[in-house]
Amino acid sequence: MRDLLGMMGKVKEMQAKMEKMQAEIAAIEIDGSAGGGLVTMRIDGKGNLKSLKIDPSLFKEDEVEILEDLIVAAHKDAKDKAEAVTAEKTRELTAGLPIPPGMKFPF
Repeated sequence: MRDLLGMMGKVKEMQAKMEKMQAEIAAIEIDGSAGGGLVTMRIDGKGNLKSLKIDPSLFKEDEVEILEDLIVAAHKDAKDKAEAVTAEKTRELTAGLPIPPGMKFPF
């Protein structure tokens, strides 16, 4: 019975840490760029776009497709960085727990 109570306490502690981590991740802001900095954007930890900056040299009618591609690439760059930060914070939180490889947190 003692083990069960101890386990329940650890589960509640882990839940509180997970909620805190999720709040921290949501609050971070990550920059992404493409085209050597011609397009830059900032997203939050949830992937919401916060700002977008486009170099004026890209505002040419015949380069619209390039601009669109650069925006997508900048978003991917920022999102990849956000996922790396999330993975690192999760590793720190779950250090020492017997979690199967490849299992993603939070579920």
